[in-house]
Formats: sequence, structure tokens, C-alpha cells
Amino acid sequence: MATNYISSWAYNLKYSDLPHDVIQSASRSFYNWVGCAVGGSNHPATTIAYSSLSPFFGPPQASLLGRKGVRIDAQHAALINGIASHVHDYDDTHLDTIIHPTGPVASALLAVAEWKGGFSGKEFLLALIVGIEVECKLGLAVWPEHYDVGWHITSTTGSIGAAAAVSKLLGLSIEQSSHALGVAATQVVGLREMFGSHTKSFHPGRAAQSGLIAAILAQGGYTSSETAIEAKRGWANVVGVTKANIPVSLEKWLGMDSQGIGLAGTNGGRWEILRNSFKPYPCGIVIHPVIDGCSQLHREMVRLGLKVEDIKEVKAKVHPLVLELTGKRRPKDGLEGKFSVFHGGAIGLIFGKGTPNQYEDDVVRDLAVIDVRDKMDCEADTTIAADETKIVLTMQDGNVLENHVKHAVGSIELPMDDQMLQQKFEDQCAAVLGDEVKPASTKCWNVEDVPDIAVISGLL
Repeated sequence: MATNYISSWAYNLKYSDLPHDVIQSASRSFYNWVGCAVGGSNHPATTIAYSSLSPFFGPPQASLLGRKGVRIDAQHAALINGIASHVHDYDDTHLDTIIHPTGPVASALLAVAEWKGGFSGKEFLLALIVGIEVECKLGLAVWPEHYDVGWHITSTTGSIGAAAAVSKLLGLSIEQSSHALGVAATQVVGLREMFGSHTKSFHPGRAAQSGLIAAILAQGGYTSSETAIEAKRGWANVVGVTKANIPVSLEKWLGMDSQGIGLAGTNGGRWEILRNSFKPYPCGIVIHPVIDGCSQLHREMVRLGLKVEDIKEVKAKVHPLVLELTGKRRPKDGLEGKFSVFHGGAIGLIFGKGTPNQYEDDVVRDLAVIDVRDKMDCEADTTIAADETKIVLTMQDGNVLENHVKHAVGSIELPMDDQMLQQKFEDQCAAVLGDEVKPASTKCWNVEDVPDIAVISGLL
């Protein structure tokens, strides 16, 4: 039974079982998440959630990242930190499912770790890995139909991942953990229709909160179905829409049979956290090749003395998913701009980069940006890979520049290195943390060696 299988795997996993590269990947995932959460702490979506929900806050159990001295109850801290970490769309991505795995899991874990106290960096990382592995394996079992039909897979799997992680951190039994997975599985949240609005970032925040609540209820003796994942009317078969009524392949992805890929350590299972990637741009990941390509063309235009206002047209060939997910021709604000490949191309050509500053509302509405955006056209091409693009830029004087991006920065083939991650962290956090940004960066980077994870929160 899948629910029990997951719980047993998580319960028995030890820190000594973790390969070095898995620990390293978990540390990088946490580091990136912290930067995103601090960087998003003052975004309107975060501040509105904070002010609107403040009448319901309970005792000061956990910190809100980026808000000095502010502590609230653990479940609301998980929610709001989860919102902050995703609002810029700058968080990590499991490329096989486009799940943003760390947000729901780390937001729940940090809140519980602060509240209960006494958890080391190693204990925290072990629980984080458990949560990420569980949500990504379940995501693979229902991908891509689950996402195609309209579910936001980050949150629909994230609540279960968060519940598994918190259960591991708190030392719940296999039976208790199974109940926690069930309580989390029934709290399915996240519709793709919400992309481009504040509610998209609500999804991982709510998933974190739901997973935290699920584990705490189970710890207290609360019960759920012990076959919540695999039952006929359970999570996988209800939200896992499949073609031609083919059953969801839980056995393959959890390693419950000898042919499966499986949870790591079972029947040749692989570590999904090693397939996690980090974003150089705060927008839908499918736009990254176009930003890369247009930024490179920007530098070539500067070298040749060509002006942006003299562009006649820009044509890009992209993977079909690009237009499906990010085809907003005329975004009205920064959040919608994150789902506009046309805006991504325009900022690449004009600024030669794509940082959170290029996704501010005033930039999205700038007439010069709109002018370039309107000159850009994208064609879906099934021969183009998801991290690839081919761009042809034509100037008014007939000059033609071409660029072929085979792999975007942030892909498996061209990952962000540690120096790039550190620069991203400091760029996001400097305005919020001030002089504390360097020590915070160092401490978060070395999370494995922290004796009490709550120490990190004090720096943030």
C-alpha cells in the first residue's frame, strides 16, 4: 500500500544513508529558499496576507523571515513564509515535474523547528529531503495530466511532502505518519487559473500550513484513511487524471515493484533532489531560454552600436509549453509579467538581464518595454527542447542577428553554480537584511553544521 510504503521509507531513512551530493543539494535548496523568502517578505502579496490575518495570530512560536523581531504562531508562519518564498517565482524547480519543492516543505519545517526547538541542521536537512522526495515522486506519478488539467502541482503535492517532512522531524511512528499523509492528501489546493495573481503564491504557503497541521493532528492521535494516497477514491486516483483510464503508476515511481524507479534506496530508486534546479530569473522557468537568448543579443547590439528603438521585429521558436504557460501578450502588472514570454524577451533585449526589478509593475507598464514586447513573436516548435530557443532579431536597417540557446542557465546541463546562488541570495536579501546579509548567507550556506536550526531564524 503506497501510503504505508511512503511512511515506512521516511521513518527508516537515516542521515547516514544520505550520499554527500544529496546533502549538498538539500543545503543549496534551503539556501535558495531562504533568499527567496526574505526577498519576497515585503511583496504586496505577503504584506496583505500578514495584515489581513494578523487578528488570528497565536502565540509567538516562529519567525517571519525578513521581518525583524516578528514572531507569530507556527501555522501562520508556515503560510506567510511560504507565500513570500514563491511570490517572485524565483524558487527552485524539479525540472521533471516543474514542482517548486522546497517552499511548502521548508516553510512548514522551519516553523515547527522553531516552535519545538532543539533540532540540529542535520535533522532539519534529513526531514527536508524526505519531504522533497515524497512530493516529487508523487508528482511524477500523476505528471503531466494532473498539471495539464489545471492543478498547480507544487501545492497539490506540497502539502503531502510537508506532512511527511514534519512527521520525520517530530519522530512520528509509521502509523502516525500514514495518518498525517492522509490528512494532508485531503487538503488538495492549487488551481493554475490563479497564475499571475497573489493567489499563486498562496498555494505553497497553504500547502506548508496544511502539511504542518496534518502532522500535528496525527501526532495527537487524529486518524485518516491509511490508504489515502492509493485508494480508489484516494489522492492519486482522484487528482491523477490519466489518459485512456490507465491507472496512476504509483508502483513505478515509489519503487513498489522491481521495475520501478522508486524512492531512493528501494529497488534502484533515485534521488529526486538531485534533479532539482535553481532559477536565475524570477519568472516561469520555460521563459528562461528566451531571456538568456535576448540578453545575449542585447550585449551583441551594444557591441555593434545598435539601438533597441531601432528593432523591427523579433521572432523566437520555443517549446510548445512556453506559449501554453506564458503566452500573456499584454501583462497588466509584475505578477502577470512573470507569465509573459514576450515581457521576458523585451527585458532581455532592453536591460540585458532579468532580476526582480525588471518585474516591477512600472517596468511592465513602461511604454519602451511595451514597444519591444509588441514587436516580438513566438512560434511553438515541437523540435525545440524545453530549455532551448532560436531567436532571429531584425533591425529597421535590415541588419539581422540570430541566436541559438541550446540550454538555458539553470537547466540540468547548465546549472547555477555556488557563486551564482550566493550572488542571487545577496541581491535579494541586501535591502531587507542590511549589514546582516553576509553572516546570514554564511550561516544558511552551512546549515548542516548548525546545532539548532532556530539560530538561523534569528539572523533573518
